[in-house]
Amino acid sequence: MSDRTFLDWPFFEPRHRDLAARLDAWCAAHLPVDHGDVDAACRRLVTMLGEGGWLSHSGAAAGERLDVRALCLIRETLARHDGLADFAFAMQGLGMGAVSLYGSEDQRDWLARTRAGTAISAFALTEPGSGSDVAALATTAVRDGQGWRLNGEKTYISNGGIADLYVIFARTDEAPGARGLSAFLMPAGVAGLEVVERIEVMAPHPLAHLKLTDVVLPEAALIGEPGAGFRIAMSVLDHFRPTVGAAALGFARRALDEALARVKSRRVQGAALAELQLVQGHLADMAVDIDAAALLVYRAAWAKDSG
Repeated sequence: MSDRTFLDWPFFEPRHRDLAARLDAWCAAHLPVDHGDVDAACRRLVTMLGEGGWLSHSGAAAGERLDVRALCLIRETLARHDGLADFAFAMQGLGMGAVSLYGSEDQRDWLARTRAGTAISAFALTEPGSGSDVAALATTAVRDGQGWRLNGEKTYISNGGIADLYVIFARTDEAPGARGLSAFLMPAGVAGLEVVERIEVMAPHPLAHLKLTDVVLPEAALIGEPGAGFRIAMSVLDHFRPTVGAAALGFARRALDEALARVKSRRVQGAALAELQLVQGHLADMAVDIDAAALLVYRAAWAKDSG
């Protein structure tokens, strides 16, 4: 059983401790799921997380703020039990982060579905020639009557191919560089959207290269104001960056748990590995690194929640 004493740190409120305990019990009863068919596993996980009520934390109700500490606790706990479950939860939050923070009342109908686990979302920012340099984004969105016409490509898009809707970032050219980007909500069934390639990676999860050819979206698909896309994208990422560290923390805690179980059961020359001083030193280093990482992650989450 992973160390839980960190929950006593002053970064957390009683509701966070209760959330962590309830989710850990739920995970022990429901995870991991069969990963044989990754797409099917992700769909099942989204449904399960929605029915369990955990996806309610993936987005904020109108007038409320995202609870980054809760997001981190959920991602750490899910990652410790099943990495694909963490992925499924994270993408529901990241995918609809723009709508959660800036969406209109009509757009928030989609958010209600992703929080219930009845729709799968995706965040489409990265392009073949634009990764961390978001200002170099080349996908275009031009005015077309009462709406917008989008053309371009997106790659390494998580949930690509299984998502029910995508938040797409495109250049609308209100100003040069990053100030000329906008965000749009795009249903997966729209004409002109093509999944060009499903991308295989070492830790399997839905990942795809998308192509947009004369995709027409209504004016109501615009999230926030024209030209606000960069600010929207960075705000979403700012909320979810600490949760990436939390997921890694969950993997690390699981690794330590597995290591401890192994050194207690494996015997060499009549003694358990755990009795060897060198092994004890390695385990101590792991425990210290994990504690230091937890302090960094949850201080960052507390700082974000505190404004």
